[in-house]
Amino acid sequence: MRIFVTGATGFIGSAVVGELLNAGHEVVGLARSDEAASSLLKAGASVHRGSLDDLDSLRSGAEASDGVIHTAFNHDFSNMANAGVTDLHAVQTFGETLAGSGRPLVVTSVIAHLAPGRVGTEEDAPDANTAGKHRIASEDEALSLASKGVRVSVLRLPPSVHGDGDRGGFVPALINVARRTGVSAYVGEGSNRWSAVHRLDAARLFRLALDAPAGSKLHAIGEEGVSFREIADVVGRRLDLPVASKSAEEAREHFGWLTHFASQNIQASSKLTQELLGWKPEHTDLLRDLEGDYYLKN
Repeated sequence: MRIFVTGATGFIGSAVVGELLNAGHEVVGLARSDEAASSLLKAGASVHRGSLDDLDSLRSGAEASDGVIHTAFNHDFSNMANAGVTDLHAVQTFGETLAGSGRPLVVTSVIAHLAPGRVGTEEDAPDANTAGKHRIASEDEALSLASKGVRVSVLRLPPSVHGDGDRGGFVPALINVARRTGVSAYVGEGSNRWSAVHRLDAARLFRLALDAPAGSKLHAIGEEGVSFREIADVVGRRLDLPVASKSAEEAREHFGWLTHFASQNIQASSKLTQELLGWKPEHTDLLRDLEGDYYLKN
């Protein structure tokens, strides 16, 4: 199959490209810069120039493909509402282009928009009062395409997609906060938990999602919940920094924009996804991955 991939040179997207190529697919990656184009060619993929803001480029890329995997997202934490609107327009464009074709469309979403405080499942609907609310419109739009002749699936990612090359995720952000403040911190007792998955396991699920039934909601979850205290303990030990609890008020000053995520339970299961597609996480878990030098070089 000829698969059009957005976000093809990103941390997750580049792993998806490798997974698809290794499985014998032809890959066309969206590239907005010469550097991105060069990276795609080096990996063995073809290049389609454009960006998420260039809807004509998204339309032509989808038209020339046998399927689309949409991993790109503008992670501008100062204006996530606008990023969500851009993503929605991209999903709408793919839907219009693929309508009636029966071709697969895999749209990336997040676990963080499920109701906190319990283990979320694939059957759960998004909650507009959560940190991931900016992704809800895109997920709803994507799922509506199943009735329009698009074999669409939504693949929800956890807050930690980890592995070698992780530079812009939540875990590197936490490490940077610890380095800057001299303390590896957690909120309260640190008993809140984050679900997690290795990027290579996530990439394999993106490939398998191309064969998922229309309207599928998939969870890329390797671990249902790793306690925030355990993450802070490993970071503190590896950086030789004290580990300390912060009150809710202290946390706002310590974590900054990460405060909400640092105190939130974002747990989920992938049981239904594993049963549907035969996917099973195989790679290193988060805490063992934190022992790698690519995360915590002194």
